[in-house]
Amino acid sequence: MARSENKETASAVMRLVAEMARKLRVRKGWTQEQLGKETGFTAAAISAMETCAQPASDTMLVALDRALGDGLGLFEAARVYVRLEKYPEQFKGYAPLEQKAVSLSLYATLVVHGLFQTEAYARALIGGGYPPLPEQRVEELVEARMARSALFEREPLPLVELILEESVLRRTIGDADVMREQLAHLADCARRRNVTLQVLPLDCGLSGEHAGDRGDINLVETQEHDHLVYLEIQAESLLIKDRAKVSTYSQRYAKIRAQALGPGESLGLLEQLAGELR
Repeated sequence: MARSENKETASAVMRLVAEMARKLRVRKGWTQEQLGKETGFTAAAISAMETCAQPASDTMLVALDRALGDGLGLFEAARVYVRLEKYPEQFKGYAPLEQKAVSLSLYATLVVHGLFQTEAYARALIGGGYPPLPEQRVEELVEARMARSALFEREPLPLVELILEESVLRRTIGDADVMREQLAHLADCARRRNVTLQVLPLDCGLSGEHAGDRGDINLVETQEHDHLVYLEIQAESLLIKDRAKVSTYSQRYAKIRAQALGPGESLGLLEQLAGELR
């Protein structure tokens, strides 16, 4: 594809990043090969970024900021917008809320919540979806999903609660090695000061009760201390702001939490299941 065709089909954010990189490189008097050496990428990769044939990865943006940014943080700022471009359409409105949240209360029923996935688990999950995606798109989505974990290191630290169905831990995504790594990662997350992780056991309720039988829940407390609910199913999403509805979901979440194992028991189960895969 010709350079002009690449730029016509690329997003505005990608075109802006490419143009900034090219102009700052030329101002320094560097060739694409020289910029490649400064950033740890090949000249071909720099060319692909500048012509929009291949969008800049998160790693490349960090390197570009170091090599060309002159302390202004231009490429660092662009990372947020480039990441948003890579997310699925239904997730773009929620992603900034997640990253800036004061607290998150999450319940996942089918797979490990995206915030807590390892790279290998995410790749197996996204790559195994239907309809099949091109490999480049799989890698973009994996990279974007991994970038979400920056939330755990943010200042001030958010408070994050995660309740996982036990069936999620026993459902093999990828292979045994992928699952062992994923379970070990969940155990590490459970030991974080700002994370509470609980498992909802298969026999969770009295007399067969199951408060979580209606699916995943994401409760969000914003920086303004507004409370929202985000739901996603079959590539469709819904952001709920109505206070009465949010209250209902919060009450349901509280019941699910009451039926779950305590944090200590949950950590023990994670370690047990990881050990069984050795």
